[in-house]
Amino acid sequence: MKDPRDLIKRPIITERTAEAMSQSKYVFEVQMSANKTEVKKAVESIFGVKVAKVNVLRVPAKPKRYGRHSGYTSEWKKAIVTLTPDSKSLEFFESAE
Repeated sequence: MKDPRDLIKRPIITERTAEAMSQSKYVFEVQMSANKTEVKKAVESIFGVKVAKVNVLRVPAKPKRYGRHSGYTSEWKKAIVTLTPDSKSLEFFESAE
């Protein structure tokens, strides 16, 4: 099995995700090869919480230009993790709210 800390790259903290934290939804950037069950097991083992649901989506590459040079941003995958109502909140995100 993959190491859970390698599977989850970083948390995504924006205004939209901060609002979702009140509904106990947390957003992470994950490896491109990760699936829902791997993300669920990784979050439960790292943070010690119960996960109710996981949504996974791929964020496509976007075209970008810098002067006359053009290219694309990297494609990446994000996971929206919903915790169970009886689960505690993630203390990692407490300072972000």
